[in-house]
Amino acid sequence: MKARGFDGIFALLFTVMLAIAAGNTALQSVLPALGRSLGAADSAVAAVFSVSALLWVIAAPFWANRSDRHGRRAMVLLGVAGFTVSLGLCGIFLALGINGVLGPAATFAAFIAGRMIYGIFGSAAPPAVQALVAGRTSREERTKALTLLASAFGLGTILGPAIAPYLVMGSLWEGGPRIGLAGPAFAASAIGVAIWIAVVRLLPRAENEWHGAAVAYPSIGGQGSGASVTAAVSDASQPVGYFDPRIRAWIVCGLVIGHAQAMTGQAIGFLIIDRLRVSPLEALQPTGLVLMMGALSSLLVQWGLIPLFDLKPRALMLIGVALGALGCIATGSALSLYGIALGYALTSLGMGFARPGFTAGASLAVGQEAQGSVAGKVTSVNGAAFVLGPSIGVGLYELWRPLPYLTAAGWLACLFVYAFLATRREAGAAAS
Repeated sequence: MKARGFDGIFALLFTVMLAIAAGNTALQSVLPALGRSLGAADSAVAAVFSVSALLWVIAAPFWANRSDRHGRRAMVLLGVAGFTVSLGLCGIFLALGINGVLGPAATFAAFIAGRMIYGIFGSAAPPAVQALVAGRTSREERTKALTLLASAFGLGTILGPAIAPYLVMGSLWEGGPRIGLAGPAFAASAIGVAIWIAVVRLLPRAENEWHGAAVAYPSIGGQGSGASVTAAVSDASQPVGYFDPRIRAWIVCGLVIGHAQAMTGQAIGFLIIDRLRVSPLEALQPTGLVLMMGALSSLLVQWGLIPLFDLKPRALMLIGVALGALGCIATGSALSLYGIALGYALTSLGMGFARPGFTAGASLAVGQEAQGSVAGKVTSVNGAAFVLGPSIGVGLYELWRPLPYLTAAGWLACLFVYAFLATRREAGAAAS
């Protein structure tokens, strides 16, 4: 390592990423129940994350560039502060809605405003964290360190839904206002305060660290794009367009996969409430269980199966798309918690194969001089899926409950044929 004591710094940075992911997914797991409890339209819940994702995609590259001039530490502090303030305001707005001070429409309008703070300022932390790690490791260590750092999002996706049901609170004092489903937001904000203080006290004032790629908007499925690793190990970049023949097929694959995951993941909480015919509060634990199984399936693939079988990008893509399509059909047609959990785990298993296949395929399609540019394209594609994907998924769900899952399955089936034909040239080149 470049600097003594880096293990402690890495642990701190890992905790930053873990807390951001856990806080977000804890909130995401209770939002369907919140929307139903407040009588808000399901589409309003989806809009919360669509707006935040759009701002994230726009702001993350800006903060990544600013960190070159103002330092990585400052950007980490700004990002954690944005996360903390955003979750705190969201908790306040939700509590006002729960206690009848604000109506459903006003509650979600205020909630979206709170999430906008996260999209704009919270996006400053992940690129700076990645740049700090990249700058303090040798080229031989960098990929392993950044891959481990990216796994914090996956672990956070497991922890968030697991603890969220236990953070639903009553009144802090007898006769006081109810906190209820706003509890996870307040808890995440409090953790953010503690992490901000830890960063101030423990993270050295180190400037001129390596510049890292902006990461994709953290999804409810906990899927990392891998783009940050690719960009961080590249010293220079030659611009590559989205429609460059070398990466065009992989970009199409990434767009379809990302939208399929965003559509199905955002609707899962509503599906559990309606299929199991339970109240929003009763749906919290089963929703957390299903999301945890999905995240564990993805981590099983990325930590175990892919290294074990050493599959090439084309094989990863085809296997993942096929499994994802089957999982979507199983989820949409399931009538029990067991069926929903099994179907969603199969869907996430497929995404765990397909997303690294898309990332690696795009990276291997170009030379070293274009790695940074391709990483940026991969990152933007992953983030873009969460701008419209959640709203599309919930909109289809309001028409017919299985529709987002069957639509995603249809898209993935078509993608299988497209990927099989469009990536044959890459497979032949790799074989030769």
